[in-house]
Amino acid sequence: MATAAGSTKAPPQDIVAIFHASFHPTRGNDLDWSLKATDDLQLDGVEFSSLPSGLHLVEQDVVYFTKDGLRGVCVFTRRQTSEQGQRGFRLSSLGILLARSLRPRPWRHVPALKALVRDLHSDSAPPANSSQDVWEPARRFFELRKARLEDLGGAGGWHRWSEELEFDIDDGGVEDVGDGYEQYTHASPTLHLPHLLRVLGPSSLTLYKHVLGRRRILIYTQPPVEAACFLCQVAADMCFEDQTTPATQGPNAAPQLKGKHKEGINVLGSVTLHDVDMLERESRTGRGWIACTTDTVFLEKPQYYDLLIDLTSYAPTERRATARPGLQLAIKELSARRPTYRLSTIRFTWSDVKLWTELDRILQLDADTNGVARARAHRASAPVWAWADAWGVYEDVCVVCARLCSGLWRSDNSNGSSGSREQWGSPRERSGRRRAHVRAYGDGIEGRRSSYRPQDDDDVGKYGSGSSGDEDEDGAVLVRSRQTRTTLALLQTFHAQTRFLLSRLATVLPSTASPLPDAQLTPRDLLVLALGPLSSLDARFVEWLAEEYAGGARVSVRRGWRDLLGGLVGAAVGGSGTASSS
Repeated sequence: MATAAGSTKAPPQDIVAIFHASFHPTRGNDLDWSLKATDDLQLDGVEFSSLPSGLHLVEQDVVYFTKDGLRGVCVFTRRQTSEQGQRGFRLSSLGILLARSLRPRPWRHVPALKALVRDLHSDSAPPANSSQDVWEPARRFFELRKARLEDLGGAGGWHRWSEELEFDIDDGGVEDVGDGYEQYTHASPTLHLPHLLRVLGPSSLTLYKHVLGRRRILIYTQPPVEAACFLCQVAADMCFEDQTTPATQGPNAAPQLKGKHKEGINVLGSVTLHDVDMLERESRTGRGWIACTTDTVFLEKPQYYDLLIDLTSYAPTERRATARPGLQLAIKELSARRPTYRLSTIRFTWSDVKLWTELDRILQLDADTNGVARARAHRASAPVWAWADAWGVYEDVCVVCARLCSGLWRSDNSNGSSGSREQWGSPRERSGRRRAHVRAYGDGIEGRRSSYRPQDDDDVGKYGSGSSGDEDEDGAVLVRSRQTRTTLALLQTFHAQTRFLLSRLATVLPSTASPLPDAQLTPRDLLVLALGPLSSLDARFVEWLAEEYAGGARVSVRRGWRDLLGGLVGAAVGGSGTASSS
């Protein structure tokens, strides 16, 4: 955990291996040096995880990965060199592996690992052909942070989100902890949950359903990969508490189902073609996984995943109509010879609108406390094409229509909304707000630090002149505090939705005391869960939940025309009342 300013605390001791990998022009990826806590730990293939394809296009990056069930992280650098045969650049990664725990936190070591890389690559470092040990700083680093206790001194434990999201006021500051190294604090990737929701929009609830249903999720990106690795962790954290913490049963509490697995969905981080066997093994466990990759060939192999998120289609700074990353489902098609797979574009379902309305309200409150000045400045200088966000307009229309049909418009106004015009605005205004409230790359997202700087006279009067370092520091603390509160509110909303789904699922599933070999649900049962009776994704979502929580019973949703007609009648008669009672 992060420590308060001025406090002294030893760094986490949960590292079981440290290694250095580099790319050789003729031999390929090489493991140059390593140090392990135990001899039985195998590092074969870790050089491929730490040097994914395409990384030579960037100067530096941070790569999160998994090796034989151990979470790891490495710092990649591309340095110019005149050495013969190196083609002008030396590509290398210095990485670590963490011991197994309920919640590994490799990001806590990243700032110190970056400092170690600078130390090893500095001009004062001994040359490779010197008799002096060039890896001595890395050895001291490993001894300082090596796992010594079975419980890792609490480094891998889990308590609650309020403690997890604590941060140091001097984020990015250092404290001397001896042996020439300093204690760094690094914020949890979970703090980027608001940004993830802003980027994906209502489609983030499709991702939520796949995480809760323990599906296989693959994110396709281009270098650098640190942002995609953060997205993997953030997506898993939406359901981490419910997938790992048993529900407390009160005397009048609704019955809650227990899942087969006691751990959250597996966060694999960056994967390459070298990890195909690992993906197949993880898929057979039923625990589910989420990973990212830079290998384009995975786009032609949808049999290895259930949901594909294409981050390369998201370009908020370019003049293109695509304002969201693309989401695609891997659809299995049965043929005479063997099953084949294809990708089908998916966005969100109308049943997601109610939950998205609550999430969007929290995001709007966050924007009102931090993004007002930036929004005004951005709209004043926005180009004419900013309103022509084709998907954004279509998304707004779908959400408005879904809210009108489900009766949510009136309920929002009764809860203190300022009216339909102010709540929704025109498509042009909605598109402008969306662009204004999504922070740009390097502006406090994707692992980069941010400090608040006032943009107009009103903000100067509220926060000070903004000319001194102390006031900038106070602004950064204010932004981080607000970001923590917003993230906690969003996590609580996801937690409440998950508890609601599981409690309602317990009322429609067959008794776990005598599970049926093949139980069937109807579209009317989907209405009990406030899901769409006509949505094939919602039907599959219920089947995924039953696979995890039905106690061994195989459950499917009937989707004949008679069943769908009965679902429509149920929605017209009592479906809206059931949904609103949640």
